Formats: sequence, C-alpha cells, structure tokens
Amino acid sequence: MTLEPLARPARLRPGAKVVVVAPSGPVPAERLERGLDLLRGWDLDPVVAPHVLDTHPELAHLAGTDVNRARDLQEAWCDPSVDAVLCARGGYGAHRMVDLLDWPAIRAAGPKVFVGYSDITVLHEAFALRAGFSTLHGPMVATDVFLKDAATREALRATLFEPESVLTLGLDTAAALVPGTARGVTYGGCASLLAADAGTPRARTSSRGGLLVLEDTTEEPYRLDGILTRLLRVGALDGTAGVVCGSWEGCGPYGAVRAVLADRLGGLGVPVVEELGFGHGPTALTVPLGVPAELDAPADGGRCTLTAQVPALT
Repeated sequence: MTLEPLARPARLRPGAKVVVVAPSGPVPAERLERGLDLLRGWDLDPVVAPHVLDTHPELAHLAGTDVNRARDLQEAWCDPSVDAVLCARGGYGAHRMVDLLDWPAIRAAGPKVFVGYSDITVLHEAFALRAGFSTLHGPMVATDVFLKDAATREALRATLFEPESVLTLGLDTAAALVPGTARGVTYGGCASLLAADAGTPRARTSSRGGLLVLEDTTEEPYRLDGILTRLLRVGALDGTAGVVCGSWEGCGPYGAVRAVLADRLGGLGVPVVEELGFGHGPTALTVPLGVPAELDAPADGGRCTLTAQVPALT
C-alpha cells in the first residue's frame, strides 16, 4: 500500500477558537499563560482544556490521569465550535492515552488543525492511520522554542493563517547527507516515538511512497542507532522515498550523530537531508504531515528544501 495524501483541515481566521490540551507531561502554569498571550496576539481565542494543569496523583511525569488527558482531547475535537487543538507540551504519556480515544467519533467530527511534536508523534500517527487526517508537526504553546524564538512563532502563524506562503521549508543549516530528489507524502516525527509505536496493533505497516520526517532529543548516538535499527528491522522504513532530518538536540556530538544517520539511513538508497530546521532545536519550523511534498537535496551543495505540493491547510 502506498501512502496517500490525507484530509486537510481549514486554515484559521481571526477570532478562531483554539483549545489547548496536555496529552503527555505536566505543564508549567507560567509558561502556559505566556503562550496563551501570544495566541491572543494573533487574534485567536484560546481556551485551556479542564485538565491541562493537572498532575497525575501518583506519577508526577504525567499531566493528570490517562482518562482525563484523553477526555480533554476527545471533547475538544468533537466540539463543533473548536477550530484547532494545540498541545501545550510533549514529555511522556501520549502512548498511554491514545487507545482511550474514540477514533470513530473523531473521524466523524472531521479534520481540525492539530499541532505538536516530540511525544505527540504517537497522536500524529494515530490521526493519520485511524482518522485519515493531516496534522502539523510544530511548536507547542508552553515550550521554550515557541516562547523565545520569533522565527518559530512566525512559521507557525503563517502556516495557520497563510499556508500558501510557507510551502517551501529549510533553514540555511539544511544539507544533503545523501543527495537526490524525491516525492512522497510526509509522515513521521520523533524517532524514538516511532520506534516505540512500531509493532503495536494499529501501527503503520508500510511507508511506501512516504517522505519520512525525523528528529529526536537527548538520545545518545548508540541509542539512536538502536532506534533506527528497530525501525529498519520491523520494516517500518521499507519503501520510504526520502528522509528529512531535523534537530538532534542533546544527542551528543553532532559528528557522532551524523555518522549514525549516514550508517543507518544511507543504505535505504533514497535522498536524505540533515538539519532542515524542525524539532527540538533552537528554531522549529512547522512541517505539515500527510501532504504530498518534494524533497530536494542537491549534490552540488545547493540549498536543500522540502516543498509541499499543496498548502498545509485549505
């Protein structure tokens, strides 16, 4: 089976109601409020879901119970007055609640803007595979990169309101690890979350015709080796048309990381771009998932880019 483009949600308009949820780790209240102020500055109407500031009664690494985190997302998605669902932060916990969501009801509610990265990868995959919806791999409301980096904020704002203005992505850091060009449908996210999801009952079984979006944080090179090796061994990368790498913040010396990427991804025989500019790094571009795109990795050292063939939002 070849990856097909997914259903895209509508772009946001001034006054749009957006709900902030916390599917994973606990959310610092002060950072959340600063993020909400930034959203209000875009003339959005942000609403905080009921359990966003909760902490699990026994497991302090979770933002409330699995049931409550799932309920917040479910209710926001199925509320027809809500135009977008934005994640407050990642961390850990999305795997614990993804199967508690009513996916037939979510699918019936139709596509909406959904933004997050890191641990939210498991939800990106679920929206793609269980609902058929395109989502946005982008910065979260209560994270440092959203609060501190103007380029990150502008990339998200433009994607939400003027998606045709940001079809081509790629910072000056982007380079060809394996040169070439490729076309496919974007998918992926955080490498360790993709590996953790692989082999589960509703996981992706084919990446044929896909452009893999890949990044991670605080994984030592030997652990990245294991993560990528698992994805290779279970066949999760079979048929991938190209790989687009983002940041590897805190993963050790980049030379060592790069050697692992070249060793594990170079054998796929497809173009591979490194350091495109998304993920956990100091600037996090917003990458649409589930859209047809072209990857260009010139052999002559020219600018490497990922260009969506359609706007992220309709």
